[in-house]
Amino acid sequence: MATIITHSGKFHADDVFAVAALLLHLGDGEIIRTRDPNIIESGDYVVDVGGVFDAKRNRFDHHQVGGAGNRPHGIPYAAFGLVWSAYGASIAKNAETAERVDDILVAPVDANDNGVDLMLPKHEHVLPYDLPDVIRAYIPTWQEGNAGQDQAFFEAVSFAKRIIEREIRRAEAVVASREKVAVAYREADDKRLIVLDEDYSWKDTISAFPEPLYVVHPQNGTWRVFCVRDNPYLFANRKDLPESWAGLRDAELAKVTGVADAVFVHRNRFMAVTKTKEGAVALAKLALNA
Repeated sequence: MATIITHSGKFHADDVFAVAALLLHLGDGEIIRTRDPNIIESGDYVVDVGGVFDAKRNRFDHHQVGGAGNRPHGIPYAAFGLVWSAYGASIAKNAETAERVDDILVAPVDANDNGVDLMLPKHEHVLPYDLPDVIRAYIPTWQEGNAGQDQAFFEAVSFAKRIIEREIRRAEAVVASREKVAVAYREADDKRLIVLDEDYSWKDTISAFPEPLYVVHPQNGTWRVFCVRDNPYLFANRKDLPESWAGLRDAELAKVTGVADAVFVHRNRFMAVTKTKEGAVALAKLALNA
């Protein structure tokens, strides 16, 4: 069984996820947490300790002078990113999927570990609760003592493995959706309104086109109208649904819109629900002309 060496003591999202990724790559492995140079040198894989980055020797540290390089967009590599750059395509079984996972999961973890702020708080005393915070929650407090550090680390690694697996599945769905969504765009008579036949992952693809304002697709046995955003990660629609629809439901909404099977419009006007495809398309066309 291969040995995976990382540092002892307090852990962070970077070393936790780096070890988790290696376990997914190897199928199994013996995890040793230490700072003993002799033990570190003997490891088959060494992450986040040792002061060496050499992918050919499976050494994945980034704490040495000069670091371990940056991505093209500038985010520096930490141990998770170094492991993922070496084995991500193998773990995800697809290079495009692995690249998507790097953008969504790996690079943000690396940024945090390298002291790169990706977002700033907007409200005093209310901060984003992100993945590094989740991992920190596993660390025993000073009141609990250090005896449980290793067990807590192993629990965090199990959690991280599942997150990586799920992000691979999500990335696969995005990659598989891209051409299907692009075809729907190309074939649309009115490119302001894109109708999809499945609940595809569409936001990144559609946002890259300048014309679409609304997307219609099935979801959970109903049909939805969604507003398109220039940036799918910000709450700013290109065109909101009509203000007079905000928060309305069922008969009241049907009366205002004339769409008999209309079910609901979110009070923030980014989404509407109908019972049928025809109803959703009718609502979207009304919104286009509002």
